Amino acid sequence: MSHVRTVVEVVARGLADHPDAVSVRESHHHQTTLLELHMAPGDLGRVIGRQGRTAQALRTLVALVAERDGIKAQLEFRDEGR
Repeated sequence: MSHVRTVVEVVARGLADHPDAVSVRESHHHQTTLLELHMAPGDLGRVIGRQGRTAQALRTLVALVAERDGIKAQLEFRDEGR
């Protein structure tokens, strides 16, 4: 498990009403690590935040941790209810 995945998982579990439903899938495409954050229905709004500010902060955190590890990473949000 990469550092980036761990950071996303810890932060998302802290924000979610249903932390056991949080999962992060990691895949590699070209030279970028793609992280897909899956959450319980309704929890996605808590992670995105008002006007997407929390989501943007989480994406910034992902970029910083990935850069420290010498990789490029991208974060996608997925709602398990859809």
